[in-house]
Amino acid sequence: MDILIETENLGKSYGDVKAVDHLSIRVAQGEIYAFLGLNGAGKTTTIRMLLGMIKPTAGYARVFQTVVRIGSQEPWKSVGYMVEDPHAYPELTVYENLEVARRYHPGTPTKAVGQIIERLGLEAYANRRAGVLSHGNAQRLGLAKALIHDPKLLILDEPANGLDPAGIVEIRKMLLELTRQYGGTVFMASHILAEVSRLADRIGILHNGELLQELDASQLEKNRRRRLIVQVRDVDAAQQTLQAMDLAGEVNEDGMIILNHTPSLEQPEEINRRLVDAGIPPTQLWIDEEDLEHYFLRLVGKDGGMQNE
Repeated sequence: MDILIETENLGKSYGDVKAVDHLSIRVAQGEIYAFLGLNGAGKTTTIRMLLGMIKPTAGYARVFQTVVRIGSQEPWKSVGYMVEDPHAYPELTVYENLEVARRYHPGTPTKAVGQIIERLGLEAYANRRAGVLSHGNAQRLGLAKALIHDPKLLILDEPANGLDPAGIVEIRKMLLELTRQYGGTVFMASHILAEVSRLADRIGILHNGELLQELDASQLEKNRRRRLIVQVRDVDAAQQTLQAMDLAGEVNEDGMIILNHTPSLEQPEEINRRLVDAGIPPTQLWIDEEDLEHYFLRLVGKDGGMQNE
């Protein structure tokens, strides 16, 4: 499988501040690769280096096997991109902005403007000046400009930023269609964990400019903490029963028993049965999964894991 994006020890420093440090990633054709990180993690800096907008201070980046250099004409005819707030000519209409974008890509047919307006749901705004668009519609315009020439590779910085829930779903479907049906490739940066988990084939977690972890969506699910929570009226008696099963857990400040053992997670019904047989029926018993927000914060050292609400 072809590698469309490759970085090797890529770095960018501003004085003593390392915005990106020793970043090595590979993005293969046909996949959606998501860069996940808090604001200031180095996501946008990385994208700007991938696009030749800023020069790295260490390492290199390749796009379509071509080393990225500032001012180079290659390989941008096959790349669509959107970085941070989408740029537009504010006094031109949506249609006129897209016509300008079309002309930047020789060979793109005139009909592409109308097609991308329809695809991104911008029909009602086609003759409206870009400068008066809502943030969400400005984001749609930015995506339309990135897609107008049917690129093989999309590089997107926060593509769902400012979109309403319906817009986020539309963009998700569009990106999945681009990769699954047309063999396109997407490299996107985001801080929206739930959306990343629905979209990405692989996820790179960036923090303070460093790649902390790289994993696919299934690995992310496996790495999330899970625990069985048992609520009973007689905690001491329940703990004795669980101790006999070699499954005694911790009791939190709310008087709930927390079990992290694999057997308890695999057979919660057996624990329920044993407690009922012992005359200590649980008033509540459920498996609690660490949400993506807590997983990420735990990984970057900002949180202790799951919290009880």
